Amino acid sequence: MSLNSFGRLFRVTTWGESHGAAIGCVLDGVPPRLALDESDIQPYLDKRRPGRSRFVTQRKESDTVAILSGTFEGLTTGTPIALEIQNEDARSGDYDKNRDKFRPGHADYTYQAKYGIRDHRGGGRQSARETAMRVAAGAVARKILGPDIAIRGALVSLGEKEVDRARWDWAATEGNDFWCPDSEAVADWEAYLDEVRKAGSSVGAVIEIEAAGVPVGLGAPHYGKLDADLAAAMMSIHAVKGVEIGAGFAAARLSGEDNADEMRAGADGKPEFLSNNAGGILGGISTGQDIRLRFAVKPTSSILKPSKTVNLAGEDTEISTKGRHDPCVGIRAVPVGEAMMASVLADHLLLHRAQCG
Repeated sequence: MSLNSFGRLFRVTTWGESHGAAIGCVLDGVPPRLALDESDIQPYLDKRRPGRSRFVTQRKESDTVAILSGTFEGLTTGTPIALEIQNEDARSGDYDKNRDKFRPGHADYTYQAKYGIRDHRGGGRQSARETAMRVAAGAVARKILGPDIAIRGALVSLGEKEVDRARWDWAATEGNDFWCPDSEAVADWEAYLDEVRKAGSSVGAVIEIEAAGVPVGLGAPHYGKLDADLAAAMMSIHAVKGVEIGAGFAAARLSGEDNADEMRAGADGKPEFLSNNAGGILGGISTGQDIRLRFAVKPTSSILKPSKTVNLAGEDTEISTKGRHDPCVGIRAVPVGEAMMASVLADHLLLHRAQCG
């Protein structure tokens, strides 16, 4: 089993390779009579699209999405929705000289060892090109969630650089190439990443995703925990090496009284939380607070600087990866993280309705 699908009631299956003819996805479980056309999906794809700035891969893809099935006269029909994006600017020749070498830090070796065959062109199915379809699926998931649930993301660290949270401004994320909420940090980040890029290297990043307006009750206490599914969703994104929810690992350094999100009676009869160390989830179930998580993205190993490796024959060699690569893959991971948050929440919203009405 290749495991190319995720979700229970809102189920997403992706297909395609980085240098194939196209990439696509099939969405099952979308309720009928939701207004949906390509214009609802394209803006989110444009946020992730390659070539948006000098700080991401210069591969020129319009990422124009087409809805192939599942809608009629602008409404979803309740049947599977098929989405497709044509690959327009693959330069497979960039990878020919390294076709028999394993890129350290990539899945080249493990893919070859598991399947006995791999597409060396841009990583094939291993490539993060696949995440465009996750973003498309997330756009449809937002339709299921409705306008009351707002999802947004930001880059909070770039390599060794971090935002100043005292200057956090969500509106600033739309005004720079990094989705950075600290506008005063942007110039420094630009100079820093220019140096990394010109040196033929790369850096990692940390992304923060927030979902506001999530109702109380999504999730389950044991094997369908909302936080477990969110963590799995974020870990499934290419190059992600860790996930924190709420206070995350910092919670281990807090006392019980400091970590506890104390409550008082609200004016509407519902409790008001005095803090949100839990990140909006307790016992695997949403509390009604904002859901907050962070995930760490490693530096890509597709770099110009030579690295020691081995080839298919088991011989020692060196590799230098030419071509068009992101000096920090974390930048374009922001809309991907938003999309995975949306897809998991949509799945849990449908599950909650099925059990609790």
